[in-house]
Amino acid sequence: MIVSTSEAIVVRDLEKRFGAFVAVDRISFSVRKGEIFGFLGANGSGKSTTIRMLCGIITPTSGHGTVAGHDIFTEAEEIKHSIGYMSQKFSLYEDLTPCENLRFYLGIYSVPEETWKERIEWILEMANLKDLRDRVTKELAPGWRQRLALGCALLHKPDILFLDEPTSGVDPVTRRHFWEFIGQLAGEGITVFVTTHYMDEAHNCQRIVMINEGRIVAQGSPAEIVANTCPELPNADLNSAFIKLMKRRDDR
Repeated sequence: MIVSTSEAIVVRDLEKRFGAFVAVDRISFSVRKGEIFGFLGANGSGKSTTIRMLCGIITPTSGHGTVAGHDIFTEAEEIKHSIGYMSQKFSLYEDLTPCENLRFYLGIYSVPEETWKERIEWILEMANLKDLRDRVTKELAPGWRQRLALGCALLHKPDILFLDEPTSGVDPVTRRHFWEFIGQLAGEGITVFVTTHYMDEAHNCQRIVMINEGRIVAQGSPAEIVANTCPELPNADLNSAFIKLMKRRDDR
């Protein structure tokens, strides 16, 4: 497979089977470098399985794919060192302080120890956590834990950031600030691949793929998806398109 210099992620005919069950059914899409890219679908649609393949956690059944120029079949370890991952559960150790969490992930990502102090201060400053550096993480408000989790995912300065429903359980103001920060990261050249259940958040993505029952049912900009899916509804929004697209396959 030829690796594009302008695309951070490329998948072609990607498939994952678990026995007779097809979780991901020959999907194809690409993500440009520095793009905020949305991956949307209902529960059980194949989102998590796709992300796990792209992150090098599970091996696809068939197809082709590269992430940060690395083959998803043969270079899983290289992929893991090229990406950052933030889940909706934040993956933090709540009995540790923010500084201790950051030190732990610096070791996980094999960041050279002589850079640890600089990296920790960089994240604490960027996430506005300097005054909370020595507080136990479980005592922090959800919005602060969210910032810390994002900081942990950025410690090794990855090319691509995977965000799996990153604003689940936080208030609207925190969500807005979070997306402002994501926009800054993309402006610095980091590719952001995000899943979300909030359709208003999906409007922050330049392009979106919607998946249902393992197959792609729509892709394009939010405006294009709404126009193509709901041409008969002048006041339709992305939520209208999402409901209609998920229902189409359910009603077959």
